[in-house]
Amino acid sequence: MINQSVNDDEITIDLTELFIALRAKIHIILLSGILMALLAFVGTKLFITPMYTSVTKLYVLSRQDSSSGVTYNELQSGAQLTKDYAELVTSRPILEQVIAVLNLDMEVKDLEGRITVDTPTDTRILRINVEDENPKKAKEIADVLREAVSNEITEIMHAESVDAIEDGSLPTEPSSPNFMRNMILGGMLGVLVSFVIVMWMFIRDDTIKTPDDVEQYLGLNVLTSIPIKENTKRGKKVKGLSANKAMKNMRR
Repeated sequence: MINQSVNDDEITIDLTELFIALRAKIHIILLSGILMALLAFVGTKLFITPMYTSVTKLYVLSRQDSSSGVTYNELQSGAQLTKDYAELVTSRPILEQVIAVLNLDMEVKDLEGRITVDTPTDTRILRINVEDENPKKAKEIADVLREAVSNEITEIMHAESVDAIEDGSLPTEPSSPNFMRNMILGGMLGVLVSFVIVMWMFIRDDTIKTPDDVEQYLGLNVLTSIPIKENTKRGKKVKGLSANKAMKNMRR
């Protein structure tokens, strides 16, 4: 029980000293976070190419929807078919057709990586997003892709009609990269790294700095101490004596 009490006291003292050490270095930790956030901003600005996203929307009307008395189940079935239509958007024949029409200097996989398709819940609307470095080129790809998809859906899925809700938008601002997100992540990384370094230095530091350290590490009572004036200039920096070295000297 006595040993357990001593260990608990030592843990409490260590955590308290660690907290004090971190508080003393809080300005360094915050400065590291700010510096890393600035580096993330500069790196994003210089090394990441801005990308623009053009959005176009389609509405698909199936043959059964054109009849009277459409039930809820039929509407649900139409919404499910919309997911099938979405798969056609990034199919190889359609992408090859878009590349041929616009004479794009890219492979099918490259073009597929720039296209995302989503369908709002319980709707028969296809929302096609096309990303490119050039905003005008992104719009052109979106428009040609919309036309190609409309023809394929009509021929393959035998849809009643495919109407364009929105033509490809002409983006005026880049959709990526996200400067704010990168700066926040960079700042968090800087704070975390500096926090770990300060904590590691605290754990590795076993130098004797106060009379309490002498009693704790060496088990000796301090009879007196010599105060040093704050304004006194030192010719050379005197390093603290570590507890391990002090113990060795005591044994000698």
